[in-house]
Amino acid sequence: MKQKLQPLASAKQHPLKRLIKYARGYRRQIWWATLCSILNKIFDLAPPALIGAAVDVVVKQQDSLIARWGVTDVFNQLLVLSFLTLIVWLLESVFQYAYDWLWRNLAQSIEHDLRLDAYSHLQDLDLVYFEARSTGGLMSILNDDINQLERFLDIGANELLQVSTTVVIIGGAFFILAPSVAWMSMLPMPFILWGSIIFQRRLAPRYMDVREKVSLLNGRLSNNLSGITTIKSFTAEAYERSQIERDSEAYRRSNRRVIALSAAFIPLIRIVILLGFTATLLYGGLEAVAGNLSVGTYSVLVFLTQRLLWPLTRLGETLDQYQRAMASTTRVMNLLNTPIAIHSGNQSLPPEFVRGELIFSNVTFAYPERAALIRRLSLEIPAGKTIAIVGPTGSGKSTLVKLLLRLYEIQAGTITLDGIDLRELKLQDLRACIGLVSQDVFLFHGSVAENIAYGSFDASPEQIIAAAQIAEADEFIRQLPQGYETIVGERGQKLSGGQRQRLAIARALLKNPPILILDEATSAVDNETEAAIQRSLERITVNRTTIAIAHRLSTVRNADCIYVMEQGQLIEQGRHEQLLAQGGMYASLWRVQMGLRV
Repeated sequence: MKQKLQPLASAKQHPLKRLIKYARGYRRQIWWATLCSILNKIFDLAPPALIGAAVDVVVKQQDSLIARWGVTDVFNQLLVLSFLTLIVWLLESVFQYAYDWLWRNLAQSIEHDLRLDAYSHLQDLDLVYFEARSTGGLMSILNDDINQLERFLDIGANELLQVSTTVVIIGGAFFILAPSVAWMSMLPMPFILWGSIIFQRRLAPRYMDVREKVSLLNGRLSNNLSGITTIKSFTAEAYERSQIERDSEAYRRSNRRVIALSAAFIPLIRIVILLGFTATLLYGGLEAVAGNLSVGTYSVLVFLTQRLLWPLTRLGETLDQYQRAMASTTRVMNLLNTPIAIHSGNQSLPPEFVRGELIFSNVTFAYPERAALIRRLSLEIPAGKTIAIVGPTGSGKSTLVKLLLRLYEIQAGTITLDGIDLRELKLQDLRACIGLVSQDVFLFHGSVAENIAYGSFDASPEQIIAAAQIAEADEFIRQLPQGYETIVGERGQKLSGGQRQRLAIARALLKNPPILILDEATSAVDNETEAAIQRSLERITVNRTTIAIAHRLSTVRNADCIYVMEQGQLIEQGRHEQLLAQGGMYASLWRVQMGLRV
């Protein structure tokens, strides 16, 4: 079982070390894949040695190296070499299949787990994190960056291993067979390695810039596609195209800076390699003519020099993949290392045991880098009662909902549910106790039935229909082309606002929570739809703690208690008639909405 990366444990480490630490659960697969890559390269390097042995047989015949093994007949010597060639090629093919299968499946597994871990961690972050980032930018990390890493593991890791194996094997063979010539073949190596390191260091920041630019581009594309109706209605197509063109051009310029450097690597390396190959060819040939080097050994050296040096030209492409992968790894690991601000408590509270009493005691809350929105607020919501929270825009009404769900953390004070501090409760239990119907209803791309059953995934069709009937949604659902199986489109765009609202009520009702929150649930619907929604709400709020946040005071006039908020503070409370008699803000708002003279 793979172990997850510990948050913040390696935030300052090199991205490769962070990746290795993350993948420590795959140690066995990595070792097997590494072994197969090395063995494949060893057998891949054997044919030049066999060619040299064959040349040795042809030239020396009964005095060849094979003859020293007891096989003196030339035909039999060539037969032995043919058999060895068959074995070598067969093993090379077997290990090539093995390393390819192992590395590619390893890449897929790490990619899969990394994406799941990153997404799971993302879900645990508070809303502040999302408010500071674009959806497209986060999608770029979860998709593009993780895919970059998968591409490197698919090919690049094996390439690095095989190049390293080639250097070790051939370098050792050179110094054994012809020490006097070996240094010429190995001469380019320090320059190649030095050049690779220099290129790597210069490419790293450029690739980070590329990843940032593509993240910004993806963010704008995602934002524009979500807001395509607004773009069309304001005839802003030309403007948005210019914005996309600007971001895309910035991405292209960033890539050009990378290409200008990475494209120069292979030509420069080729020149260095040419010097080593030419020196071996010339000096080794002179040594063979002088009798200081056998023809077979010279043949092996020429072949091995080519096998040693020319594959290094691919090092540029491999380093290119490596730097892309490391830039992406940094972004993914930084996401995984983002600290979780809101931690779950340890105390369980199953919904069936919840009474629903909520108490705010001296609660203070401020959004990041802003003045306190709620200051020392205290109010009580009795179990099983319906209370309303009203007030002008920006008074903090909807913020109270987010604090109840612990989507944000309060800075001071306490909020309790049945006498238990919300911070001590398990987050899953807390949120399971609360059903939210908000003004901005979010429906997923799927069927009507799937959206009603969202969060109650084991609900039966009968239960789904019953919830829709209570929410007065069953009638319009059956008139849809496929009824409950009708696809609602992304964000429910195929439905009207009132239809979406009634599906949201059905969804909350199916969840059957002890606490129901209605956040401007009827603000965007017509009078007829509002009346239908009100009828369904009257049925589902019985014996259930209900919090109704509303601008339309007519929808909350029958609440057991109405709280009036202004600038994050409670200024009035009481029943509808009491508040009208007080002649304060509530009475003023009521007169305005009723069209009465102020």
